[in-house]
Amino acid sequence: MAASTRSLLLEDGNPNVNDNGDCNEERSHDSSITPILVLSTFIAVCGSFCYGFAVGYSSTAESGIRKDLGLSVSEYSVFGSILTIGGMIGAIPSGKIADFIGRKRTMWLSEIFCIPGWLLIAFAKDAWWLDIGRLLIGVGVGLITYVVPVYIAEITPKNHRGGFTSAQQLMISLGFALVYFIGNIISWRALSLIVLISCILQLVGLFFIPESPRWLAKLDREKEFETTLQWLRGMNVDISQEANDIRDTIDNISQHSRAKFLSLFQRKYAYPIIVGGGLMVLQQFGGTSAVSYYSSSIYVKANFSTIIGTTTAGIMQMIFLQIPASIAGVLLLDISGRRRLLLVSAIGTCLSLVLVGLSFLLQELHYLKELTPILTFIGLLGYGVTFAIGMSGIPWVIMSEIFPLDVKASAGSLVTLVNWSGSWIVTYSFNFMMEWSSTGTFFFFATICGVTALFIWKLVPETKGRTLEEIQATITHFPSEAC
Repeated sequence: MAASTRSLLLEDGNPNVNDNGDCNEERSHDSSITPILVLSTFIAVCGSFCYGFAVGYSSTAESGIRKDLGLSVSEYSVFGSILTIGGMIGAIPSGKIADFIGRKRTMWLSEIFCIPGWLLIAFAKDAWWLDIGRLLIGVGVGLITYVVPVYIAEITPKNHRGGFTSAQQLMISLGFALVYFIGNIISWRALSLIVLISCILQLVGLFFIPESPRWLAKLDREKEFETTLQWLRGMNVDISQEANDIRDTIDNISQHSRAKFLSLFQRKYAYPIIVGGGLMVLQQFGGTSAVSYYSSSIYVKANFSTIIGTTTAGIMQMIFLQIPASIAGVLLLDISGRRRLLLVSAIGTCLSLVLVGLSFLLQELHYLKELTPILTFIGLLGYGVTFAIGMSGIPWVIMSEIFPLDVKASAGSLVTLVNWSGSWIVTYSFNFMMEWSSTGTFFFFATICGVTALFIWKLVPETKGRTLEEIQATITHFPSEAC
């Protein structure tokens, strides 16, 4: 197990070379990008845009909502944090639902929660409307965070899978930056209606894109499986090798495993569970939810104008920093690999949070206090950029790649639940931590980011250039396929 794990960890892999050292053409594995593949990915990531918009909404809409509806600090805190409760509720059954009704219908179901949720917020008359609406949105995005990366990974050829799957992070960043960019310009009610454009676009678009071919193959819907795979790869592409690889893997899984939750506790799944769950825990305890949900209060603590701070941050993130960083991550993921980008991201977020912690330390020591707002602003922008490059989206890419079909539903639900649970813990405890020590809070987050870099270096596998079947066979070590 150690040898095969290490080979997956350190090798980029060249699947075009067989055991005799001869090069083989991969055909549909290395097929070109087709219009239906691009359309399918775009429709899927419309849900990710809604997720990013929802995360940033509570920060930019706070002053308007509290003024119009007369909410107290505690009432608004419930509104802000209840999204994570909904996310946990949606995460628990997300894998099973996606396995039972399919990837497309699960995305459609997510919008059945999100659209009413945003409408309730837009026409809210009191705190109950707000809380129920945001809870519904949380359930919807809880489904989205699992099914979108899984769907994209299952429809994309291996040589483009990383870039296409990480496009979800680009849309999350776009939604997050857009809400910051316009959140202080238009009313909070109008803001909640704007995001409905992406929700409706996905709801309608799902009728025009194919289901995941791997899900169809798992259900023995052979004719639909081949037709869908051919459509995704191009009508002139030979899909026989890829189709056979998918069938062989599904056959192997059916012979060796049973799809039960307790299957996750088998020894062969320990490594992927540690990697997937570990990345989600470290992502959240590195402070992402705190920075996203409470940036306004952080700027206030640093004596930086809230309106100037969040508006300027939105412009900087959207035009100059976070969106270009996300685009760079999409373009580089299948070139540099997952591990390198994750390491750069983890180290960058660590240094950025050290800078924020240092700014609050200067404030507490009453030394060069005028630098606190500037250093905080630079540190938070640096955190947003470096986080967008890797740690924001790549853990979801790896989650979608490392779990085989027989446990993908249970394992995916588990790591998605871990992510949302971590988000809830951080958002709930952040204000208490800031009351304890602003300096200590950000130095704690920075330390977690440093631990994340070590975790990636030691444990996270490189999956670039491998088919899902190759990754899953190596990482779970079936007796007939062990290295």
